[in-house]
Amino acid sequence: MNKETIDANTAYRLAEEKAERYFASLYGQVRGKSYEHDLAEDIGHWKKSRTGRRSWLSFLSRSRVSAGVKDYQRYSKRLKHAEQLDDYLDRSISYIYMRDLGKDMDSPDTQARIRRLTESVKQRLLHLDEAKRGEPPEFASMVELYRWARKEGVETGAIWAVDKLRQVADHIPEGMNAEHAQRKLIKIIVGVVLHAVEELEGEQSPAIRAGRLDEAIRLGYAYGLTYPFIDDLLDSQVLTAEEKAQYSNVIRSALVTGFVPEAAEWPGANGTLMSYVHKELREAFETIERHLRPETRRRFFEQAYVFFHAQELDRAKTLSHAAYTNEELYVPIILKSASSRLIARSVIDAPADDGFEDRTFYYGIYNQLADDFADMSDDLKDGAVTPYTYYLTYRERRPDLINPFELYWAVIHHLIRHVYPSDAKTRDVILNRAINGLKRCKARLGHEEYGRVMSIFAPGGFHRQIKRIARKAEDVDFFDKIIRDQLAASLKEDRQAKERFAETVRTARDQIDGMLRIEKPDGILPMKETLIEAANYSLVGNGKRLRPILAWVMGVEEYGLETSAIAPLLRSLEYMHTASLIFDDLPSQDNASTRRGRSTLHHVHDSATAELTGLFLIQEAIHEQASLGQFNPATVLELMRYSARTAEELCMGQGMDLDAKGKTLTREQLKSICFYKTGKAFEAALIMPAILAKAGEGEIAQLKAYAYHAGIAFQIKDDLLDAEGDETLIGKPVGQDAENGTSTFVTVLGIEGAKMEIWGHYCDAMEAWKEMPRRPAFLKHLLEYMIHRDR
Repeated sequence: MNKETIDANTAYRLAEEKAERYFASLYGQVRGKSYEHDLAEDIGHWKKSRTGRRSWLSFLSRSRVSAGVKDYQRYSKRLKHAEQLDDYLDRSISYIYMRDLGKDMDSPDTQARIRRLTESVKQRLLHLDEAKRGEPPEFASMVELYRWARKEGVETGAIWAVDKLRQVADHIPEGMNAEHAQRKLIKIIVGVVLHAVEELEGEQSPAIRAGRLDEAIRLGYAYGLTYPFIDDLLDSQVLTAEEKAQYSNVIRSALVTGFVPEAAEWPGANGTLMSYVHKELREAFETIERHLRPETRRRFFEQAYVFFHAQELDRAKTLSHAAYTNEELYVPIILKSASSRLIARSVIDAPADDGFEDRTFYYGIYNQLADDFADMSDDLKDGAVTPYTYYLTYRERRPDLINPFELYWAVIHHLIRHVYPSDAKTRDVILNRAINGLKRCKARLGHEEYGRVMSIFAPGGFHRQIKRIARKAEDVDFFDKIIRDQLAASLKEDRQAKERFAETVRTARDQIDGMLRIEKPDGILPMKETLIEAANYSLVGNGKRLRPILAWVMGVEEYGLETSAIAPLLRSLEYMHTASLIFDDLPSQDNASTRRGRSTLHHVHDSATAELTGLFLIQEAIHEQASLGQFNPATVLELMRYSARTAEELCMGQGMDLDAKGKTLTREQLKSICFYKTGKAFEAALIMPAILAKAGEGEIAQLKAYAYHAGIAFQIKDDLLDAEGDETLIGKPVGQDAENGTSTFVTVLGIEGAKMEIWGHYCDAMEAWKEMPRRPAFLKHLLEYMIHRDR
């Protein structure tokens, strides 16, 4: 299809002219201080509007708790008791409607929507259970996300987005802030979904609503991907100057022509990264292209080009250059801050209400200047040019430079008086946000450094009053800031927890691998020697060792047992599991040719030897359990009884699986087979250390509930890997289930249905985890490993 190219230079010039007029207006207000009188009056109204809102209870809550990541629920409850929660949520949601949706606060329809959403959020806050330390709150959890997706009928889109986000996280290179990149991408997805929700207000058809929300999730990812893999990547030092120029030319060409050039050979260390980036951005580009109507296509690409070119102009600046004009510093900022939000709206092809473009255009720099003020220290260290870093560097040599802090307040005056003509609610929200930004900056920098910074940017007069107000003001927190802080903290904790999880697995696996080999005693018969060699061949393959690793973590890290004391248990679990794999692979059962990246045992020897080796390993497992000499004999006997019952049930599960070949099963039948074939083995790895540690019945019940859902989730993932996995990673051929006529979650529900099923069990397993008295962090991350693993 022929695509019309855009006149990029004309598009940028027209946008630039509008930005120059806006800046000229702001420049005049700053130089003449004309904004100060009106803004002082607005601040006076703002202060009066806050008088009398507190009850006497507010004095009890004051200064005891602030809005923070770990205590957001306690903070919300105190606000409720102090009769401030409604105001807090109202201003928070109003701000989102202004910033992200470009709404006019004076609109009765907008006010009604804000009230409904405020009430909904309040009810959720007040009914959330107290979160334990280190656990993300419900609004930030994967369980809560999936529940929302299931309610809206967009599970497929949500699962797709989570998989994509994890892939992005895995490809963020050293030299880029992974949490920052992920947070921005998530923020864009949420922002586009918010736009879609607004457009769907009153939509009665669940199918239409689900379709548009699913589309918004995918479009949000497509647009948001530009932040980590265009803006952040080009801002970083990951690429060389030549690579940046090459990459920028590709992007510019795509925006002007509407075609993404074919991926060129990318030499050097960044070849793999850029191949992934090109593939993802091409898919993202095509996703947006398919969605755009012909009449809106040109407008989208013009906005996108303006945004990109303004970023490029900004990115090219260096602090060593002493002659940038005020216009060169501020006009690109006006353009990129406005264009980013205009693009978000056009991505979903939503009609703009009256005044939307002007409100969005004039509002953008307000947020950008606030963000640059907050990031000033980091930007200065990185040598980045922003109005603040440039003013700090050259203010004494360049008296012509505008103080960006003064310009920020001139922008606030322009918004209050001209963009939202003296609307009281808009005024209060904007001023609350500005004061909140100063208070957060002071908390981050510390009293002394904050004083030094403010002495430069707000030395006296009107701005001394601003500093005084910021020092005394209370109740200016915003809910979205808590969410932002929580998301940033959760992403960082998630990365650190994954590293700890991987290290724990490595530590446990190294210890377990070193204790599995069965020694051959002197003088044994040749046949026993053959069985031991066959057993060791099966044991030393590239197995995951999940079951003994799980038992090691529970026994050593959770219950405080010695590794040497439970070593026989760890060996017994892997012996039993390996025996079950040997039987599974036999021609009479699954007839597999490879296992753990090597030929199956019956191919190396013969079926009879494989069968005898399996029986031999089971007897070795029983012998190991009987060797748990550091525990009470009655406790060991209880463990062996439990182990025997579990082995019986595992055999039953395998029998059910074989009997089901060629039959079409129901979901419930599949779950039953999965539990007895796989879930019981996970349960044993949890329960057997608990028996040795003499855990209570309630704790054991919760461990069993977790194991039930985790085991089924693990088996569903195996089914998915058999259908769409990479044979080189899995270590065995794919497509075996279909070839053998085996009913699986994939054959019964399809790939998308199986993915929804696995997420349902993930949520149920997490619910069981939350009820555990210990809540082992390892079990939480084990679940995530199970559903995201590639082998």
